[in-house]
Amino acid sequence: MSSWRNHRVVIASLFLPTTAALGESPPASPDQAAQEITFTPNNFKLGDPPRSPLPQRPGPLKSIVEDLKSRTATPAASTPGVEALNPFSSLFKQNSSSKPVTRTSSPNPIVTPGLGTGNAPPGRLPRRTLTDHHIPLRIQRKHSRSTSTRRPDPEAHLSQQWHAEFNPHCNGGLKNAVDSVDDKMRKQLWVGVLGTNTDGWMDPLKKNVERRMKEEQNSVVVWIPDSEFAGCYDEFCHQVLWPALHYAVPDAPKTKFFYESAAYKHYVAVNQRFADAIAANYQEGDIVWVNDYHLMLVPRMVREKLPNAIIGFFMHVAFPSSEIFRCLAVRESLLRGLLAADLIGFQTANYARHFRQTVSRILAMEALPKGVQTDERFVDVGVFPMGIDVRLLAERRKDPEVGEWVRLLKQRYAGMKMIVGRDKLDEVQGVRQKILAFEMFLNKHPEFRGKVVLIQVALQTTEENELHGGVVDIVSRINSRYSTLTYQPVVFLHTDDLSFSQYLALLTVADAFIVTSLREGMALRTHEFVECQEETKRPLILSEFTGSYSYSGFRSCIAINPWDSRGTADAINKALTMPDEEAASRWDDLHHHVVAQNSQAFVTSFLTRCLRTNIEHLRGDAQEVAQFDLAHILPGYKHSEKRLLLLDFEGTIWNRDPRNRAFEPPEEVYGLLNKLAGDPKNDVWILSGLPAKGAMEVLAQKVPKVGIVAENGCFIKTKPSRNGEAQWINMVANFNLSWKPLCVELLNYFTERTPGSFVEEREASVVWRFWCGPPDESSGNRQWARRQAAEAQNHIFDSLGERYGLRIIPGANSFLVLPNNISRSTAVGAILHPGGPVHSPLAGRAAWMSPDAAEPGEIRDIDFVLALGSDEKLLRRLNELDTAETCSTGSKGTDAKWRMDAEQVMPTLSQFANI
Repeated sequence: MSSWRNHRVVIASLFLPTTAALGESPPASPDQAAQEITFTPNNFKLGDPPRSPLPQRPGPLKSIVEDLKSRTATPAASTPGVEALNPFSSLFKQNSSSKPVTRTSSPNPIVTPGLGTGNAPPGRLPRRTLTDHHIPLRIQRKHSRSTSTRRPDPEAHLSQQWHAEFNPHCNGGLKNAVDSVDDKMRKQLWVGVLGTNTDGWMDPLKKNVERRMKEEQNSVVVWIPDSEFAGCYDEFCHQVLWPALHYAVPDAPKTKFFYESAAYKHYVAVNQRFADAIAANYQEGDIVWVNDYHLMLVPRMVREKLPNAIIGFFMHVAFPSSEIFRCLAVRESLLRGLLAADLIGFQTANYARHFRQTVSRILAMEALPKGVQTDERFVDVGVFPMGIDVRLLAERRKDPEVGEWVRLLKQRYAGMKMIVGRDKLDEVQGVRQKILAFEMFLNKHPEFRGKVVLIQVALQTTEENELHGGVVDIVSRINSRYSTLTYQPVVFLHTDDLSFSQYLALLTVADAFIVTSLREGMALRTHEFVECQEETKRPLILSEFTGSYSYSGFRSCIAINPWDSRGTADAINKALTMPDEEAASRWDDLHHHVVAQNSQAFVTSFLTRCLRTNIEHLRGDAQEVAQFDLAHILPGYKHSEKRLLLLDFEGTIWNRDPRNRAFEPPEEVYGLLNKLAGDPKNDVWILSGLPAKGAMEVLAQKVPKVGIVAENGCFIKTKPSRNGEAQWINMVANFNLSWKPLCVELLNYFTERTPGSFVEEREASVVWRFWCGPPDESSGNRQWARRQAAEAQNHIFDSLGERYGLRIIPGANSFLVLPNNISRSTAVGAILHPGGPVHSPLAGRAAWMSPDAAEPGEIRDIDFVLALGSDEKLLRRLNELDTAETCSTGSKGTDAKWRMDAEQVMPTLSQFANI
């Protein structure tokens, strides 16, 4: 298998990392441009216009910038006059003669290349004037939540001069991760939008931008009309998908978009434009890497154009439980869009599990621990935690400017404790809960009043979000109550007022860092804090609802439930009073995790798995699988001495009518099996889902020389020994089967509400047949039955699945519930054991062993294996044997070497039996 390093990676993300800015001048200086483009943290942006303060309330919030300025200003520098809005600018050689420049604000998220994930919702900034930054005029997307149209810039067509500069809206975490493996990723091509209004651009300008962006920046520009982009991004993405993915289902009066959104057609159109751009620039062997919730339909659209393409999708944000996701009106379209990828990646195991369960319950597909079995293929679902570039961060921390600001901060806050946080001021980030907890902390611990300050770095967001976040009133109350002439307990500092060096200095001197997110994909700012604490090693206070907390390495933090203000207040007290030895021990654990889970490991593991998965899919593509070639197989069968025949019973040898519960296979089936088993060279095994008692006991009497696997691997009947005795082996002897009565009771409830359905209770499994009529998808009764089946699976998962370790295998008209680590593959592993199933380590002990516990090297000496059936897990496993001929009789995509219609099975086996 070739390495992903030999492939070009096509990276599709909504915003390109580099944008086109009108004007002749590039960024102020190469050094500054390199700093902006190369390394800035998540949602942290250098060179932006100063952020307007929070909505005005009594007692405006005081910025630490102004505070430090007043403390560090010299008498000569304190002369009256208009002061610069960024007092830190004294350390930067900025052009003091720069004239004010106005810039149209953007509705898009202020996300810059850096350590974070870059997945926050958009910000809406008012038009403002720059007084201390030299930035060329940029035509940016104007906020369009209140209108479906955008007014093109009237001067856009007057100038054909433009230059490339860093795109402040791009996914910073993704760009930083890709940059960290730049020496390994030989070729890359970004696909995305510029993040600016382009309706007013003339065609010659667009063509010029398109050509140069591809040649100079390895970027393909996707041109989208402004109104279409507004409907997709501002409405559907951030008023429908963003809340749903973060467990927020809005009330109907709040927004109607969640339930039925006309903006979805814009979402489809934007995704189609991305798919068209990818297909137009695709080269054989490219790895197509689609990113984030803005492009959930792209994998299927690309797959329709490029059936054999290598496609991976990574979700940078959280993924909710099925109860939340099912509220979306377009849930099926979104899920099917993702399932066309070879690999779907998530930040944590919980998010991946939620996705698998959602697919199982909504689309009635089989969800396995490693992925989802669709009609076309097996889709891998993996966990790939994002990390930071530790080496680059270490280099930045060595900057003398960082050291100088560390000195100034220590001087300003000498004798005080500093708690630092960095969040958006919206509801999801839990800033209100953080401030309430800090207020409770000051109430409970008066000894810290005047000795502790909470410095909250506020990321850019909309004024509407700030209002919903509800922090202004609490901050005003705390500061008015506890502030003195020299002390202010809560200080807000917007990222516009802060350089990256100053931010690193804050992380370095902090006595604690606190994250109170109510739901978050991966809080990479905590990783930054850990690495900046290499010398002081102070504790981290982390919400248990963040993706970072789900990893064992981050369990050394001080965990909090942000909804518990009292508990969070106690955590703050614990962090500030923690002995240095304990803090250092906790920091060591955090540091080891951050170093191991870095950005390089994220990119490498994702692309490697994506390439490997696609190769496996191409091998098993249904369109590439040839029809069973009897002339090719018969010679090997004829000249072999030890043969193993593994034959599925229902649906392969015998087409059973589920409405007829009687076990009545045709007599010709018994005759054929007896004839095959009568050949001393043959070892014949029947694989069935029917119960051991009753049906399979009848089969055992009719064909005594045949081995039987019943209930999908729960029971095995061995072949008669030399003394003529056969025995049944219970493969689930050590399993807890107390779940069965509960499951049957639950299914009886749904049976009463689903006409024609019934429950089949077996020894160690339960089957619910919810439909026995014709397979007419337009039938209202069938649609009702399928909805009931999805609801029943949902209840079984929630009430019994995790508690008892159950697996649900959905079918077209029924589903099977059985223990997790039992399957036909497990049973065949026991059969392949040199001592047979009786002496196999799997017999009766599969409760704590994996389904594939038997190693290939431990199998019996067999020189011909023939497997006929539709169990893909078993067929994939047998493909590892050089002597195996695997043949699928199902209608779905398969990894088998051959394909055969079920009607041809009996005639084909008859020809084998006649040899």
